[in-house]
Amino acid sequence: MTIYEELQARGLIAQVTDEEEIKELINNGKATFYIGFDPTADSLHVGHFMALMLMRRLQKAGNRPIALIGGGTGMVGDPSGRTDMRSMMTVETIQHNCDCFKKQMSKFIDFSEGKALMLNNADWLMNLNYIELLREVGACFSVNNMLRAECYKQRMEKGLSFLEFNYMIMQSYDFYHMFQTVGCNLQCGGDDQWSNMLGGTELIRRKLGKDAYAMTITLLLTSEGKKMGKTQAGAVWLDPEKTSPYDFYQYWRNVDDADVLKCLRMLTDLPLEQIDEMDKWEGAQLNQAKEILAFELTKLVHSEEEARKAQDAARALFSQGGDRSNMPTTALAAGDLTDGAVGVLDLMLKCGLVPSKKEARRLIEQGGVELDGVKVTDVAASVTAEQLSGEGVTIKKGKKVFHRAVLN
Repeated sequence: MTIYEELQARGLIAQVTDEEEIKELINNGKATFYIGFDPTADSLHVGHFMALMLMRRLQKAGNRPIALIGGGTGMVGDPSGRTDMRSMMTVETIQHNCDCFKKQMSKFIDFSEGKALMLNNADWLMNLNYIELLREVGACFSVNNMLRAECYKQRMEKGLSFLEFNYMIMQSYDFYHMFQTVGCNLQCGGDDQWSNMLGGTELIRRKLGKDAYAMTITLLLTSEGKKMGKTQAGAVWLDPEKTSPYDFYQYWRNVDDADVLKCLRMLTDLPLEQIDEMDKWEGAQLNQAKEILAFELTKLVHSEEEARKAQDAARALFSQGGDRSNMPTTALAAGDLTDGAVGVLDLMLKCGLVPSKKEARRLIEQGGVELDGVKVTDVAASVTAEQLSGEGVTIKKGKKVFHRAVLN
């Protein structure tokens, strides 16, 4: 099976500009391809997982990946998939986020000499002269075509700023620049980037008379059509300081039955033959498939040791209600308490179990919160310093989320 056939079998490929040429490139290790990452946070999240795994698979097949950090485009903001305008970031914030990205990406991509590149488009976009840019590429873009692009259409009702309108031109210029400077001949990205990617291939064709290619990957969606990687407490991050290995494991352990095989195909390195066998699994066997998914992905992101700890902790909690040694834990300081206690709403917020006290209140009112096995019925309840000392208290949110809080 060729790498292209494997990508198809795993359900990863959404759209391509020229299938035969792209097959020729990636099957023979001739692709120098890039995927862009906007540095809007100091950690990558589950939404980036598909891109990282694609880069990893293509690199193993002999192709050269370019991780393009959007230090320049991040100053503008991508309107794709959004109904509102992104907040503006400082240069210092963007640089910090770029540094964090490379550390995380190195777990998936080999950046040793000649194997891969990490570039920042601020290096060329920030030095562009506006009049020169207009003269060089402005005539290559049709405003009529741009307004028909899905990424712009969905913003037209609320208002599309001229700042964001330039995003497609900037992303296209990235491809054009890297085609000439580092031999980049293929752009990959999420299916919501299709219009921007076509802009790049067209710019190269019109300015240089040469062919470049684009391939989009399937967005990671649930069976209900929602983007995966979101919880009530926010995004599922790859940084263990933002989402613990245990919580990361639990996220995948709790995916819907309808999504588990799709995630195994798209995101893990398990052989397709092994996954195809799981198609026959039902009932309790599906829980085993979810354990396999959670273990494999936690191992990829955090290490096999952390995956084993998370698996052991989850099994102990659900089968025995006992071992808390590997449970996600938040250590509180004396300053977090008032008169020797902390309200349960504040406690849940400090532990990152909810995005707001309003959400914590809603969960308690619906009977979805327990402290040390006792259901919380009073939103004004509090936890004392004595309770938090020693082993601390265990907070259970819903049926499957456990967290420990202790006092330092």
